[in-house]
Order: sequence, then C-alpha cells, then structure tokens
Amino acid sequence: MTVERTIKPRGPYSLALSGRHASDPTRRVGGGALSCLLAGGERASARQLPDGALLVSAESEAGIDQLRFILGADDDHTPFLERFADDELLAGPIKHLRGLRPLRTATVTHALMRAIVGQLITSREARSIEGRLLHASTERVGKLVAPPLPHHFAQFAPAELYRFQLPARKATALVRICRTFDPERLRKLPADAAARRLEQERGIGPYSVGVVWTQGLGRFDRGIVGDLGLLKICSAIEGRWVEPEDTARILARYGEWAGLACVYLMAGASRGLVPLKLSRPEVRRERIRARYAA
Repeated sequence: MTVERTIKPRGPYSLALSGRHASDPTRRVGGGALSCLLAGGERASARQLPDGALLVSAESEAGIDQLRFILGADDDHTPFLERFADDELLAGPIKHLRGLRPLRTATVTHALMRAIVGQLITSREARSIEGRLLHASTERVGKLVAPPLPHHFAQFAPAELYRFQLPARKATALVRICRTFDPERLRKLPADAAARRLEQERGIGPYSVGVVWTQGLGRFDRGIVGDLGLLKICSAIEGRWVEPEDTARILARYGEWAGLACVYLMAGASRGLVPLKLSRPEVRRERIRARYAA
C-alpha cells in the first residue's frame, strides 16, 4: 500500500536547496526530489511541485509523519529570516537561500553516529566512514540501506569498527551509548533534559550535541560548535585562525536560531555570500601559524 499526500510547507521552503549535499546511503536527493528509507526500512519519497507544495508518499500514515519531520516542512523559519535579514554575516545567505532548511536524519541514532564519526575530521572523511559503517551494519533495500537504530551498532565490539577507519575512542563511545541508552528516546524528552542526557556521555561534546540537535532532533537553537568547516569559515570571517570556543561566541549572537544560523553560514560561505577577510589558502596558513605559535 502507498499513502500519498500533498502538503504545503509552512514558510519559504526549497527541497532543492535543503537537499543539496544531503544524499547518503539511506537517501538520494536531487532535482527537487527525495527518495529515502525510513526507520524500519519503509520506503518514502517527496518532490516539490511548481507551486511550492510537496508531493509526499510512504507505505503508511506513520511514514508520512516521519517524512514530514525529515523534510522539516512544518517548521516555519520566517522569524529567523526577518530578524537577521540585515545581519552583517547572514544578509547574503538569507537573501539568496530563503528556502533552505536542514534535512533531518530518519533516526536519532543516525545523527549520533554522524556526530561521533565527524569529530575533528573533514566532511569528506566523515562521509566515507559513515557510508562504510551503514553498509556493513544495516539492511539493504534496493539501492539504499535502512537508517540505523541502536541495535545495529550495539552488535559490534568497538575493535571491530576499526576496519572502517573509526578510531578506538569514537568506536567505544558509539557502541557504549547504543548498548546502554536508546538515542531514539531523546525526541520524547524536553530540550534541557535531552541536552543533559547527551552531555553526560564520554566522547560527546558541544560539536556532537549540535549535530544531534540539528539533524536528529530537528531543533534550531544549538549550533554545531567546533565543526571543522565552521572553524575555517569563522577564521576567514575573523581574519585569524579561531578556536572552537570562538565559533560558539560567533553563533551565540543568534540565540535560539544558532543552529539554523550555522547552516546558513556554511551554505552561504560555500557560495561566496558571506563577507570574509581571508581566502581558503590564507586560512590554512593562519592555522599552521597558530599551531606553531602554540
């Protein structure tokens, strides 16, 4: 059985913008269309119609609800767009990327794994490791693999994950959390309680909380502090190599919209829409200089 619905996103929304670079082994995004697997391996899809509405389909009503969450279609960010339309850093991204919202992962476990894997490495390295982990641990359905749940990683000994180039510290944290706690429960907890639960885990810091917050829980109020790409952007903005605490300071100005501001900064910088003092080669030189100075 296939359930199909036409939904109108609340506020400006572009699936083409939101889905740019959002493909992974659990989903494919391109040309204003998404095909994905939901928790449990249910197939789902969405495409944006010329009038801006989204035509979504899944195998159940529950699947439609999951898909709405992944798309972020019900989370109007108009207040963010209006509040920071004249911001010195976000004016350009907001003007040109108004329909951008981050796509969420189908499971919190997937966001947690992505957060742990991505600590202190480039996004390209992180995506490569993530792909190998997902293909080795979850079920294949057609050309996609199912989003991970805790049991997918709890079945491994941490040392087994080393063959996917996951360092021991990260492997230990991922397996331990999936064996002792169900990350999916975080969506049912109040925000402060969810943050406290995450922060009490060894190997989970502000960066990891930010990834889980934005991609797993669908919240906009915590930035991805210390993200390597964000460090480079903030260094180019500041004109010097910055530290993770500096990214927290820059994002703090956006308050309850810090997570979305982080997304707009990174998307805007990649398109030349954020005013920068340094070029990428200059940022690399500043990083080397700061390292030797330390």
